[in-house]
Amino acid sequence: MDETSKVAKATKAALKYDPFIVMIKPVGSLCNMNCSYCYYKTNRNSDKIMSDETLELFIRQYIDATTGPVVNFIWHGGEPTLAGLDFFKRVVELQTKYLPDGWSCWNNLQTNGLLVDDEWCDFLAENNFDIGLSIDGTTESHNSIRKTNTDEITYYRITEAIKRLKEKGINPDLLCTVNSLTVKQPIEVYKALRGFSTGWIQFIPIVNKLYDGITPESITAAEYGKFLKDVFDSWVLYDLDTVGIQFFSEILRIASGGSASVCHMAPTCGRAVVVEADGRVYSCDHYADELHLLGDIHDKELLGLVNQTKQYEFGDKKKMTLTKKCIDCRWISFCNGGCPKDRIFTVPSEIYPLNHLCEGYMDFFSYIEPVIKLIINLQKQNRSATDIMKVLQNEVKRIWKDVKRNDPCPCGSGKKAKNCCWYKRM
Repeated sequence: MDETSKVAKATKAALKYDPFIVMIKPVGSLCNMNCSYCYYKTNRNSDKIMSDETLELFIRQYIDATTGPVVNFIWHGGEPTLAGLDFFKRVVELQTKYLPDGWSCWNNLQTNGLLVDDEWCDFLAENNFDIGLSIDGTTESHNSIRKTNTDEITYYRITEAIKRLKEKGINPDLLCTVNSLTVKQPIEVYKALRGFSTGWIQFIPIVNKLYDGITPESITAAEYGKFLKDVFDSWVLYDLDTVGIQFFSEILRIASGGSASVCHMAPTCGRAVVVEADGRVYSCDHYADELHLLGDIHDKELLGLVNQTKQYEFGDKKKMTLTKKCIDCRWISFCNGGCPKDRIFTVPSEIYPLNHLCEGYMDFFSYIEPVIKLIINLQKQNRSATDIMKVLQNEVKRIWKDVKRNDPCPCGSGKKAKNCCWYKRM
């Protein structure tokens, strides 16, 4: 072990150590797409490719800062494939160089898929990369918002990338934003994503603030609540055994007595930092500004930067600035006030801002509560996902058995069934 590594090990032993992850941006915010909702348009800290010196320094420091035996690398952007295939070949080479005996790396590449050709797929498969690939639902919704910098539509190119990855044995996680277009087509969007048969979907709500409101691409709380309810109904009745949806899986985990594994649902945050292409480290991808600059890996070891009091205070602020409404809410364990970046408007009688999506979350959580309880109870009986779906399907048939189109909807909305949940009957 060289002297630098010895110092790093001593530093880790002396400091408080909590697990953390790093989002690495090898090209900063540089991207070959121009998505209308992208917050990087006004938050561009670095648009250059990470140098070999900085890359090696980061990989060595990050491996030294972890307890192993698996070290998780998340390559993000912008669009990280713009760094080039040779850059990532160098990544693997350096990881091998610095990994202790018996340790391994898990690499996750978040990409828009535009550059993912056969050569990329061969490399990613050979080196066991996991892929997160962004695609916004249907052809229409995706092409309306996710265009190239030269205003070209991209849906076909992205679907081809998914096919190539699957041919090489890689099932990418599909990341879909819930924006002002996709939020109006919950079932169509879900079916389009499910149709790729990749096994895992993440829905990311778009909430971008203007000085006097939200951007046109952003969604309302009511829209988000309805979107989640409609997708949940389809998923839980037909796809519980074949599709994983991150938000729903996290709710089941929490309701079963576990802890949230994603930061926006946990009581505190701050253990997911960002390393920019130039080596600067920030508290969070959504707070990559001068106020939340932790330092530079060229000046101080990564572990020391992450373990600053400033960063713990940043993470604890999520819990310390909850509204009274949140503290008193029966659903607090499911969202813990949500991502702080979505707490954008202060409401009467409250000191701190309330999450913009709060009402939608509450509507959704109350709607799924009986189903979640039933699923957990059946899981404790070791019932399979297929059996659970059959139980739920029979319950839906029972509820709708004698309901006519003009009868009150069984959901309790007060509307006629034909104007409410009629499409949900079996």
